[in-house]
Amino acid sequence: MVSHPALRTRFCELSGVRYPLVQTGMGWVSSARLTAATSAAGGCGILAGVTMTLAELDAAIATVREHTDAPFGVNMRADQQGVEQTADLVIRRRVAVASFAGPPNRDLIKRLQDGGVLAMPTIGAPRHAAKMAEWGVDAVIAQGHEGGGHTGPIPTSLLLPAACRAVAIPVLGAGGFNSGRGLVAALAYGAAGIAMGTRFLLTKECPVPDRIKARYLKATLTDTVVTHAIDGAPQRVIRTPLIDRLERANPLLRLPRALANALGFRRLTKTSLVDFLKEGLAMRKSRELTWSQLAMAANAPMLTRASMVDGRLEVGILPTGQVVGVIDELPTVADLVAEIMHEAEETLQRLGGEAATTVPRRERA
Repeated sequence: MVSHPALRTRFCELSGVRYPLVQTGMGWVSSARLTAATSAAGGCGILAGVTMTLAELDAAIATVREHTDAPFGVNMRADQQGVEQTADLVIRRRVAVASFAGPPNRDLIKRLQDGGVLAMPTIGAPRHAAKMAEWGVDAVIAQGHEGGGHTGPIPTSLLLPAACRAVAIPVLGAGGFNSGRGLVAALAYGAAGIAMGTRFLLTKECPVPDRIKARYLKATLTDTVVTHAIDGAPQRVIRTPLIDRLERANPLLRLPRALANALGFRRLTKTSLVDFLKEGLAMRKSRELTWSQLAMAANAPMLTRASMVDGRLEVGILPTGQVVGVIDELPTVADLVAEIMHEAEETLQRLGGEAATTVPRRERA
C-alpha cells in the first residue's frame, strides 16, 4: 500500500479505486482477464465493450466479477447502434465507469449517471475537455499525440496541463506514460492520474498472441507512424510493410477492402444490416464524414483483430503508443502496478527531500 497523500487523488475518491491508474479499453485486447487483473491490483481496468456483442459483454462483466470485487469500467462508443442497451447493461451490472473514445451525448451521460455510472470520455484538445465538462461528464482522459490508436496533434506535455486548467473535473493523462515517474509528472501538471494502453497490452495477462507481443517489444521510439490510410482518421501504429502498402495505395483501391472488413465486423458483432446502416449514418453525422471516409472508418476493427486475435501480422495493424519504444519486458499486471506505485512514491519522497529507503519494493516473481 502506498502512503503518500498525493497518490490518493480525486479520481481515486470518485471511482473507488486504490491507485490513480487506468487500463484503457482497447478493442480485442482488454479482455475480462486483463481487466480483472488490473482492478484487483488496485487500478481501474476497462473492458473493450465496443468489440463485443451484448451477450459477450455480459459474460465478460460476470467473469471480472468472479475474480475481483474492485471497481472497473466498460468502454463504449456513443454512436454505436444499441448503445442505450449497452448502457443499461452497465448500469444493471453496477459497473463503476463508462469510458468513451469519442464524445457521449447529454442524454447518454445522464442515463449513465442516473444509474450510478461515471462517464469518462477521452479528449484531444482543451476545448473538448471544456465542452465535455459543460455537458456534465465526471472525468476526462486527455490523450496527447504520443498516444496509440486514434490520436490528435497536441503533445501530452502541452495538452494535459491545458486541459487541467480548462476544467474543474478530474483529468487523467494519456499518451507516453508507463512508469511511476510519469505518474508523478502527470500529477505535477494537475492531473488526477494516468491512463495507459500499450503498457498494459505488454503484460502476461493480455490475450494478444505472443508473436505479436514480441513484435511490439522489438519496436523503437522511431518505429511508429501516425497514418490516415487505415480508416481516414489519424491513427498511431507500428510501421509495417502493410502500413507502407496502405499509404502508397490509391484511396479508391482501398475502399473495396474497407467495405469487406466493415461487413465482416458486422457479422462478428451480430449487428443486423438495418442496424449497421443506422449506425453508419449516425457515425457519418456525428463525425462529419464523407461516404468514402465512412467506409474506411469500419476498416480498423478488422485489421486490428487480424493481429491482436488471430496473430496475423502480415494482414493486421498494431495500434500503439510511442512509449512502446521504451518497453522491453512482459510483467504480470500485479507486478507492473506495484512497480509503478513504488516508483511514484519513491520519486515524491526524493523530490520532497525525504529518505526513499523507507518504501519497500515488491520483488517480481
